[in-house]
Amino acid sequence: MKKIIQSVLVVAFGLICATSCIEEIDPQDSTVTGDQANEAPGAFDNFVNALTATLTGQFTYSGDDHTPFDYGYPSFYLMRDVMGQDIALASSGSWYQTWYTCGTSLGPQYAYCQYPWTYYYGWIKDCNTVLSLAGEEPESDKIEGAGLAYAMRAMFYMDLARMFAQQTYGLDKNSETVPIVTEFTSVEDLAYNPRATNEEMWDFILSDLDKAEQYLADYTRSDVYTPDVSVVYGLKARAYLVMEDWANAEKYAKMAQTGYSIMTSEEYTSRETGFNTPNSSWMFGLTFKSNDPNILENDADSSWGSHMILEINPTVSGCGYASNYGYPNMIDRHLYETIPATDFRKNCFVDFALDELSSKDEIVEGLEAYSDYPEWVYTTGYDGQAGVVGGLSLKFRAAGGVEGHNNQYIGFTVAVPIMRVEEMYLIEAEAAGMQNESNGIALLTQFAQTRDASYVYGTHTDTYGNQSTSLFQNEIWWQRRVEFWGEGLATFDIKRLNKGIIRSYPNTNHVESYRWNTTTPPDWMNLCIVQSETNYNYSCTNNPTPIRPSSESEEYIW
Repeated sequence: MKKIIQSVLVVAFGLICATSCIEEIDPQDSTVTGDQANEAPGAFDNFVNALTATLTGQFTYSGDDHTPFDYGYPSFYLMRDVMGQDIALASSGSWYQTWYTCGTSLGPQYAYCQYPWTYYYGWIKDCNTVLSLAGEEPESDKIEGAGLAYAMRAMFYMDLARMFAQQTYGLDKNSETVPIVTEFTSVEDLAYNPRATNEEMWDFILSDLDKAEQYLADYTRSDVYTPDVSVVYGLKARAYLVMEDWANAEKYAKMAQTGYSIMTSEEYTSRETGFNTPNSSWMFGLTFKSNDPNILENDADSSWGSHMILEINPTVSGCGYASNYGYPNMIDRHLYETIPATDFRKNCFVDFALDELSSKDEIVEGLEAYSDYPEWVYTTGYDGQAGVVGGLSLKFRAAGGVEGHNNQYIGFTVAVPIMRVEEMYLIEAEAAGMQNESNGIALLTQFAQTRDASYVYGTHTDTYGNQSTSLFQNEIWWQRRVEFWGEGLATFDIKRLNKGIIRSYPNTNHVESYRWNTTTPPDWMNLCIVQSETNYNYSCTNNPTPIRPSSESEEYIW
């Protein structure tokens, strides 16, 4: 699918025009001045509120076309996560198949390549607008708004850096990320704006986070849908983890934990509120609202819930790509089989052994261990593209109780986590262990035993092609893969740890023809920059167009 696309040059040009016009153009030219924008009642606060309000819920790219994956920030979780092995699609007909199959549309001349560019630089534009209005030395009533803009901009550039850099910071500080556009970038600069190196980008991210930390020091938020200083600490922990600055990663991960508690078994596996409602472990999240276009239009099928939530009544509602259209996202069979039965997180995924039972009645009875609607889950599996129930995910539940299960407009109006305190505990453990392994093992074991009281260190030894990472780091990585399955961190970790992927192995549940094994991060994890950007930004290079493997890999023997 090709369509006319716009470059960051155009997006940013709109930003520069908007900010420069706000500052310079006379009122008779029908463009407000900066003073007018600042003096309009509530205007600055409205700009600030938009920083998080636009994360999801809108058809930002496709508009009236209602593309099913055009629902904002959490859609990028799936685009990234299906590139590896931890999520197995039910079939190549999934809306996320391009990213799973290394599709042609990942090339720079295609619209799919435009999605991250449009979304992320649009969000960055919003941050730059707030910072332009706030000024270099914000007045007291604009300090917190500026702090939020710095925090969000850092998060967006952090994602972009990890999606576009061909090598992680720890391997190559000079690997190119993306062009940096700020509130000070001129129109002339945009035509000759090179991609920042890893070192330049992560220094810039940290400078934004330093300002966010300063400006949000006394800020108290009303809910988890807006970042506060604890989230800034969490973002710093993420940044220092990538940069392998272990002391600072440990320091900020520890600071970020204050005021939160690790999710309990009951919270993690709740059939009513599991991963659809913030709890004491959620540091930052987003939420769909009942009046969002993503919910109101296209039968609410252009939403996170449509792709990730099962248990939607097939007769009364009949909607949902995962629940009723045959395209659920499933856990990789090998990853599932490495989770001990004593680890409660295993209960989020249907046991593959159920498919070996001899009758529907037995299978439905077995599904009662996972769902209050076992007949519906049976239908999802056996009437859908998967043809099985083993590996189905019930981690993300429908909202709204019984009513939500019967009405997708309610069931899909869910919250989605962006950052949880569990990530901070695992960053702290990894960073501590990279300085003193015994300290890291102790912290890791302490965390792991909150999930599995019988946890024994040293059992998760799969290297995925990279023998240089220690047993300790492999154990941390395994915990992250299980803990944050479906939450958008998988590809970031594969690239950071320089791991390969393994989809081809005996009894794999990955889609036939796409069972590939690599010993390093596959090329399709390095996103291409949309061609219109490189056409008009003369200093911007591009990543190579990924080439799909010509055949399946030989089965890997674990």
